[in-house]
Amino acid sequence: MPLTMNKDVFITCAVTGSGATQDRSPHVPRSPTQIADSAIDAAKAGAAIVHCHVRDPETGAPSRDLKLYREVTERIRDAEVDVVLNLTAGMGGDIVFGGTDAPLPAAAGTDMVGAAERVAHVAECLPEICTLDCGTMNFAEADYVMTNTPGMLQAMGRMMTDLGVKPEIEAFDTGHLWYAKQLVADGVLEAPALVQLCMGVPWGAPDDLNTFMAMVNNVPDDWTFSAFALGRNQMAYAAAAVLAGGNVRVGLEDNLWLEKGVLATNAQLVERAVGVVEGMGARVIGPAEVRERLGLVKRAPA
Repeated sequence: MPLTMNKDVFITCAVTGSGATQDRSPHVPRSPTQIADSAIDAAKAGAAIVHCHVRDPETGAPSRDLKLYREVTERIRDAEVDVVLNLTAGMGGDIVFGGTDAPLPAAAGTDMVGAAERVAHVAECLPEICTLDCGTMNFAEADYVMTNTPGMLQAMGRMMTDLGVKPEIEAFDTGHLWYAKQLVADGVLEAPALVQLCMGVPWGAPDDLNTFMAMVNNVPDDWTFSAFALGRNQMAYAAAAVLAGGNVRVGLEDNLWLEKGVLATNAQLVERAVGVVEGMGARVIGPAEVRERLGLVKRAPA
């Protein structure tokens, strides 16, 4: 398949994530104020979309607290800078098994709730976009499984569609794209869809270019896609995504480093990505153009 470079690129900043990075860098935001401020700084640096999780302000541990989501949402929307808000809906599908000799009952760290609870903050805050992790997957941890069954994805997808919030399909492997296309075919999600290609996340799709292009070639032509890779390959994948016809995601959820020995801020990673995109001869577009392209409507929280 010949490459068609994207000339009008939007950048997403994944601000904090849910990984155990809160003690590895002082720049990983924890409180709603810190998360919102970091998102706003990223928007000022050129991010059209900010992808937000929330954390316990005291411990930095990942959270699903509706009040924290509400505060982050309101602070970002009250800011002078405009940005498209993308909230995670990936929490609440975590199983930590009890080990190979006695996998059940599930161990500490398990967080399994129903579809309505997993989408409750989306219904509360009404972001333009929310994520839908489109499959079940082993992660790097020995006994942890990210669990998203077809039934759960159908239920969550219908809720998102009914709320008028556009799902960003998170595809960690080719099978996730296969099922995403089925969700569209079944009328659960609306076409054209939005997808994020998640590369290099153990044990999903590795971040080699052959696998990346296999992912790209499984995205329908009328869909919009972005891509990212973890760690040291983050900026390389900013270039690869643009060259393959897609958009860019950077941020502290995926990478803590600006360069060897230098911890990054979200704004610095966005600035570096802007340089990559513009250095390739493409244009970085803003939130108004993203809303027009994706059919998004900015709304106030419920």
